[in-house]
Amino acid sequence: MRIWHLLGLEDDGAHHLERIISGITGVFGILAVFLASEAFLSGPAMPVMVASMGASAVLLFAVPHGKLAQPWNVLAGHGLSALVGVSCARFVPEPHLAAALAVGGAIAAMHYARAIHPPGGASALVAVIGGGPVHALGYAYILTPVLLNAAILTAGAVLLNNLFPWRRYPAALQSHPPSKEKAFEPQDLLYALKEVNSFVDVTEEELEAIYEIATRHAEERRHLPPEAIRIGAFYSNGRYGSEWSVRQVLDIREDRVFYRVVAGEGRLKDGSAPLEDFARWARYEVQRIESCWRRVDQACLG
Repeated sequence: MRIWHLLGLEDDGAHHLERIISGITGVFGILAVFLASEAFLSGPAMPVMVASMGASAVLLFAVPHGKLAQPWNVLAGHGLSALVGVSCARFVPEPHLAAALAVGGAIAAMHYARAIHPPGGASALVAVIGGGPVHALGYAYILTPVLLNAAILTAGAVLLNNLFPWRRYPAALQSHPPSKEKAFEPQDLLYALKEVNSFVDVTEEELEAIYEIATRHAEERRHLPPEAIRIGAFYSNGRYGSEWSVRQVLDIREDRVFYRVVAGEGRLKDGSAPLEDFARWARYEVQRIESCWRRVDQACLG
């Protein structure tokens, strides 16, 4: 298992339908790019050019919500990379050095422009090693076919991804329900990522969605499921200070819990609540041992 972890092999959680849709939309996206490219390039460079956009298609149709797949990244990433690549091809006579400088320069340019798009490196490389048909285009290579291809592919991603309600492209079109007050905001998560000093392929909107899902899951995990509530058992809300209390379940009738507060806030008062509400209130079951309340396998609570 450890070797798979080191290799980065993990379950991505995608359903079969999502994987199939990614493949089918990729077919139509690349077909459009191929037909457009055919009008501007011919000969040995054609397959390489399509491969450059094919790499973009993987991002736009397999991970359309990813930061690296957003329109700015695609258009600026390819455009800047092509500019660097053509410049290296024209002004660096040694081919191997020109190719290396094209890719390295493209990476730096995309980084500074906040437009990292890995396939852009291929566009820069093709400008150097694409052969006569590509070299003959000169700086026109940036507009046709690179930016033309990138624009067609991006437009296709907007059209095809938005056919499905769970996909929204660009990612900024995703809507998120209003949330309760948080201990920290998405900006704090972005700050934390910057402090790590490493690029992470995630948008601010995705960070907020991740935080919402994690918060909701934590809330669900912190409380007991309704079916765990038993007559006669004692439950605590797990809070501290004056808000801490323990309730004993006296009866459960028609999905309603009747209880008595036996310790902490509201002691000796009786009350009732819907079963689901009581379960959300109850953090865990407790029992009294000598002079304190104890959670199972843990120390006294008070």
